[in-house]
Amino acid sequence: MLILAATPIGNLGDASVRLRELLAGAEYLAAEDTRVIKQLCSALGIKLHAKLFSLHEHNESDRIAQLIEIARSKDLVVVSDAGMPTVSDPGFQLVRLAAQEGLEITIVPGPSAVLAALAVSGLPTDRFSFEGFLPRKQGDRKRVFESLQSERRTMIFFEAPHRILESLEDAAEIFGAERKASVSRELTKKFEHTERGSLTDLIEWARTEPKGEMVLVISGASPEKFDPEDLAQIALKMVAEGARLKEAAAELAKAHSVSSSAIYDAALRLKA
Repeated sequence: MLILAATPIGNLGDASVRLRELLAGAEYLAAEDTRVIKQLCSALGIKLHAKLFSLHEHNESDRIAQLIEIARSKDLVVVSDAGMPTVSDPGFQLVRLAAQEGLEITIVPGPSAVLAALAVSGLPTDRFSFEGFLPRKQGDRKRVFESLQSERRTMIFFEAPHRILESLEDAAEIFGAERKASVSRELTKKFEHTERGSLTDLIEWARTEPKGEMVLVISGASPEKFDPEDLAQIALKMVAEGARLKEAAAELAKAHSVSSSAIYDAALRLKA
């Protein structure tokens, strides 16, 4: 089978017992960087016996056929340098083909920078979107933000420390300077820090040139406020086209999160 295993994103203490046992007993192991997994095992006091294969963005397409053949008859462990493989890391193509081939796929869960940053952000966590790494070029980055202007969910991005100021400035231009956000750096490490506030606040903080890998979390767009009177006008137009007023009010209420009775009553007043 294929076993996806999450590795620590900073603090070695986050390596689970299951991960330690898995690495110690693995026969075949595909890693984003074989040097990194060797260093991790050494730091954890684990003697690695597995046959190692590199699996990174430059060789994944060429390597997956070989790895699929191994997973047909043996357990193949897949890890990235930090966190969960396939999440902005190699492994997606391998998992997709394994699923298509009907191979068993399981997971050893663990640390995730995405969920960690979301949890400590102080922003809504009930619905969110992970947008991965922001583009390096400003024009491309702004286009990404523009495509998300109406996104109501909390948005999560990865960013490098030397571009965080520029990204925050671009975000403020597109989303508005007062949009709430947070930046988490060095998650689970000694100097872990999360800065929270408006995008303007975060821009001022970023001018201090903070170090470490960054996770940017931006609150979603506020629901657009619709006046029942305005929606009542639309309801009456729908009535003129053959709809029943109660049904028109209910349809508009569902679409705009407004009370159907408020729309209905406003429409009756307009008709009077």
